[in-house]
Amino acid sequence: MARFFESENGSVEQNAKVVILGLLICLVFAVYILKLFSLQVIEGAQYRKQSQTISSQVKTIDAQRGEIFDRNAAMPMVINTDSFAVDVIPAEIPAGHYDSVASRLASYLGISKKEIDRKIPKSLRRSYTAVEVRSNVPFAIISNIAENVTDLPGVSWRSKPVRNYVETGSISHVVGYVGDITNEEIKVMYNITDENGRRVYTNKSVVGKTGIEKQYDLRLQGVQGRESRTVDVRGHVLSDTPIIEPPQMGKNLVLTIDMRIQELVEKALGERVGAALVLRPSNGEVLAMVSYPFYDQNLFNDDNAAAQYNRLAQDSNRPLLNRVVNAAYPPASTFKIIMSTAMLAEKAFPSSKDIECTGRVDYGNRIFHCHQKWGHGYLNMKEALAQSCDVYYWIVGRDYLGVDKISSYAKEFGFGENLNIDLPAQQSGFVPTAPWKERRFHQKWLGGDTMNMSIGQGYTLVTPLHIANMVAMVANKGKIYRPHLLKEVRDPATNEVIEEIKPEILHESNIDESIWREVQNAMRYTITDGTPAFPLNNKVVQIAGKTGTAEVGSLDHWHSWMACYAPFNAPVEEQVVVVVLVEAVNEWEWWAPYATNIIFQGIFANQNYEESINSLPANVREVIRSRKHTNGRQE
Repeated sequence: MARFFESENGSVEQNAKVVILGLLICLVFAVYILKLFSLQVIEGAQYRKQSQTISSQVKTIDAQRGEIFDRNAAMPMVINTDSFAVDVIPAEIPAGHYDSVASRLASYLGISKKEIDRKIPKSLRRSYTAVEVRSNVPFAIISNIAENVTDLPGVSWRSKPVRNYVETGSISHVVGYVGDITNEEIKVMYNITDENGRRVYTNKSVVGKTGIEKQYDLRLQGVQGRESRTVDVRGHVLSDTPIIEPPQMGKNLVLTIDMRIQELVEKALGERVGAALVLRPSNGEVLAMVSYPFYDQNLFNDDNAAAQYNRLAQDSNRPLLNRVVNAAYPPASTFKIIMSTAMLAEKAFPSSKDIECTGRVDYGNRIFHCHQKWGHGYLNMKEALAQSCDVYYWIVGRDYLGVDKISSYAKEFGFGENLNIDLPAQQSGFVPTAPWKERRFHQKWLGGDTMNMSIGQGYTLVTPLHIANMVAMVANKGKIYRPHLLKEVRDPATNEVIEEIKPEILHESNIDESIWREVQNAMRYTITDGTPAFPLNNKVVQIAGKTGTAEVGSLDHWHSWMACYAPFNAPVEEQVVVVVLVEAVNEWEWWAPYATNIIFQGIFANQNYEESINSLPANVREVIRSRKHTNGRQE
């Protein structure tokens, strides 16, 4: 009986174990079924998307940047040249053969193996991601690689357009140049998207670095194409037939620059450190912008771009600096245009009343000497502007206007402000005030400071573009338009105008028109009867303007300014402003007014540089040919 009960209990225990095991198996199957249901139904869409991503290798196809034209839109100044880039897929190189393949490829490319090693470090040598080892490779080298491709596993090549600057020289500061995007740039630009929501920039993008190339990079970029292939989880290509989405070229830009005038201005300035520009006062269009020295943008097209940049950056004459907008100088006697306007608008001193210039003013413990040491005698405003009499403007500024009004009118003309020209960098210049000096130097503003400011010396700083806008305001009777370099945006396929830049008023003064007319007449009188009468002798066009000579340091060095507009008395739509600055680092020759005359002659007689010189009066032409004009300061 005992055995019977023992046997029955054992059977029950076994049955219980079987039941528990069965329940566990059912539970496991239930969990698997639920998980499969979740993967296939609930999370299926997400995993299918991930699966497609994993199984699809996408290569970008570089889009050509838009071309850049001058205002005539006939021949491009900047184009794209077909070129090639060489890539290496490290994991496709058989094990143990990397060094031999890299050495062989380096010899074909004309570079060192170390350069390839730098781009393909050991950490990447099992990767199926293509690495660009060199760009701007000519077709002859690609042909050589193709003939020996069986000895170069993992090596491939592709078309990669290279920026070709057809017009170089002084236009370099306007157009700028491009280069590979840096890590710092990609951090800032990574999230920028196009109209379709696609990212514009990747770590392989080529972007504008300066000038128009940078300012309008988004318009010039275009839309990259895509080439998709099926790959395994390691990135190995499984399908020979790619799906290709072609790239779209960037928009073409038409600038306001007239290359005929640009070349004329470049030659008129010559090899003198300085700047010159031509501006339309009626709409703000820049017809020419020259800064010397300049550089060749094509230097940045090869793998030595960094070395080329460093060489230019270390040049003491700073060829990378656009002096028209990024360098600030004392305005010198060109500032007397503002002083004359302020005096008339404020009715501070009658323009017909004389002030005697004895050649000096004693003030405090200083003697202020006029540039004509024996004095000009008695002068009214028109005569004082023509002879650039310092004594006249010292007295008007110190005794009748004062620093507050002078500063206010300087700002009325746009001094001390960003002029918003469409370039990526520009100087605002500076207009001092009495409170500023007290904060900066812990010193009170003195009458001597006002006297210095009244003749464009002291703390005031401007760019040549500020001076051009000052003259434009006079020519336009109180209205300044925002200076700009872009005229139109065009479709690269149809040449249709997509966007046209409209004139934009930067500032409009409420000064009476009669005052502007009096200042205009005084500026015309300055050219006919004042200090620049000889160098600006011109039979083709009537010019109005003002010279300036800014003293630099104590070694009798001067910046030479000439600020003019013409034709005088013509409708403003027909007028142009010309400003020339020659820096004090050049041997003194008072070149700015002579260069200005050549420019006006060339523009209005439709002549080139040599034709312009040959058409000027014989005595002026003789001085220009000599290239040396005076050993002393001129106004």
